[in-house]
Amino acid sequence: MKNKKLLRAPDIMTDRAGLKPDYILLAVTMILVAFGILMVYSASMYSAQKNYGSEYYFMFKQLVGAVLGFVAMTALTFTDYHILGKLRYIILGGSLVLLVLVFIPGVGVENYGARRWINLPFFTLQASEFAKFGFIIFTAFYMSKHHKKMTTFTGVLPVLAVGALICVLIILEPNMSITICMALLMFVMLFVGGMRIKHFLIVGVPAVLAAVVLVFAEPYRLNRLMAFLNPWASPLEEGFQLIQSFYSLGSGGFFGVGLFNSRQKFLFLPFSESDFILSIIGEELGFFGCLVLMAVYVVFIVRAIRIAQNACDRFGCYLASGIAAIIAIQVLVNIAVVTGSIPPTGLPLPFISSGSSSLIVFMGGVGILQSVARRSHKSVKCLA
Repeated sequence: MKNKKLLRAPDIMTDRAGLKPDYILLAVTMILVAFGILMVYSASMYSAQKNYGSEYYFMFKQLVGAVLGFVAMTALTFTDYHILGKLRYIILGGSLVLLVLVFIPGVGVENYGARRWINLPFFTLQASEFAKFGFIIFTAFYMSKHHKKMTTFTGVLPVLAVGALICVLIILEPNMSITICMALLMFVMLFVGGMRIKHFLIVGVPAVLAAVVLVFAEPYRLNRLMAFLNPWASPLEEGFQLIQSFYSLGSGGFFGVGLFNSRQKFLFLPFSESDFILSIIGEELGFFGCLVLMAVYVVFIVRAIRIAQNACDRFGCYLASGIAAIIAIQVLVNIAVVTGSIPPTGLPLPFISSGSSSLIVFMGGVGILQSVARRSHKSVKCLA
């Protein structure tokens, strides 16, 4: 076999001691996490003091998420990723159960008219964050096992069915932003897996039409669309958040007003520590600071893609590709939202935005990438 990168080799791979992880990816991840903790504190210090009596409230929650995320990342780094393939149905089933639990009174937590969280003793868990990675693991294994069928429409139906089920459960919360990300993730993974263009059109056109129907079906989504087209038409209602984001980014200029010196975080910009934290980064560190942050993300995504390219088998390749895809999608969508390039929607910036669930899951995803990297053809001899 000439191409040794795409071997189906779970039974011939050996987990040797001393296999090295991707140290550049590890360094970039820790930089993003540390920077996220710092910016969460800066963006939330006033609102946390006012609403919870401690300016460190959100920062402590982010630290807890970082510690748990580091544990998950370390554990998955030293776990053979093929084990995830064997547990794919359990992982996917657990993800679906979590998505259903949010609708159970007393278990699911409702905020701002949406039921997206599960109440735990020390923090709330966002089920959709885990569902994305459950889908990636299931899809990666399925495509690696049935890669010859991926050019047929019947071959891609299981992936479409699972992806559609997850999207339906998420949109019922309702959570339009994560639903869009899930749909984009599904199409990217199917593209990597070899799905034909005509099949993309068969599935994609109805998906776009469904998205349009969903927008017009709910008044608040239509109002957000109108606010996107002209936020100054309702500056104190639907357009308020986007206008405040513009003020934040605009006042930052090229080098910013200085760390901790944001004015928009004084309750002017809603969700300044989570979905719109990039606006605070732009205000305090300026356009230059945002460029540096985007460069760090580019390095992260390039390393993840390289891990996918160097994987010893198809499962590792698709697994790493899916993780690279979801991070790239969320970064691009978050940037587009805070800059007014697409209608406003709630979506965290990976590793940066406040949110323990998101941080734990994404750091766990880095652990999976490291597991693939440690067993790549550069670390372990791929046998023909």
